[in-house]
Amino acid sequence: MYGLMQGYDAVALRADVQIGGTDQLFNLLAGRKLQEYFGQRPQVAITLPILVGTDGVLRMSKSIGNAIGINEPPEQMYGKVMSIPDSAMMNYFNLLTRYTPAQIAAIEEGLRSGRLHPRDVKMELAREIVSIYHGDEAVGPAEEHFKRVFQQRDLPPEIPQYRLEQAATVLDVMVATGLVPSRSEGRRLIQQGGVRLNGEVVHQIDVMITPDREQVLQVGRRRFVRITS
Repeated sequence: MYGLMQGYDAVALRADVQIGGTDQLFNLLAGRKLQEYFGQRPQVAITLPILVGTDGVLRMSKSIGNAIGINEPPEQMYGKVMSIPDSAMMNYFNLLTRYTPAQIAAIEEGLRSGRLHPRDVKMELAREIVSIYHGDEAVGPAEEHFKRVFQQRDLPPEIPQYRLEQAATVLDVMVATGLVPSRSEGRRLIQQGGVRLNGEVVHQIDVMITPDREQVLQVGRRRFVRITS
């Protein structure tokens, strides 16, 4: 029924063209069939690759908690882009930036050859995305905020390390590392905004941590763990 109801949108709107993610292809084709049934000219269906969220695995979704909102402050937007896995960078460059295919290919080749450092490329990506939604004037302050808060922040000299072998939720890692005594306590702290991943407040218990780079998980003011792969 879901596909039929989605498809009927094309009939109601008498759509000529409809754009959606590759996961919406069935619904778009259903719309074409329904339009034919109602005597309309079938719409053109255009699909685009799916944008992954900040976890680099699942599609970007507010309900999952891995989304970057287009109306978020530039500092928060910059920090979230910097938190994505290296493996997701080209997905973002291709779907979110104003770069030409030739420019993107050059970046991809630079990463592959080692000529470009992933951190520098990710900062370039963050600058581009902030510029798109907040203007060039917001880029500098957002980057300085990131460097001050996340790269040069005052962390304890000794932080326990935890080796993560496969992707896990923030809540799972909190329990496994002993940052919280129970899952219920972990949920409570997340709901109260008392948990940060790489300096960003975690709002959902199912936010994923992937073992592709070093990250810092903080609970409250004094509990830290450095996550390594």
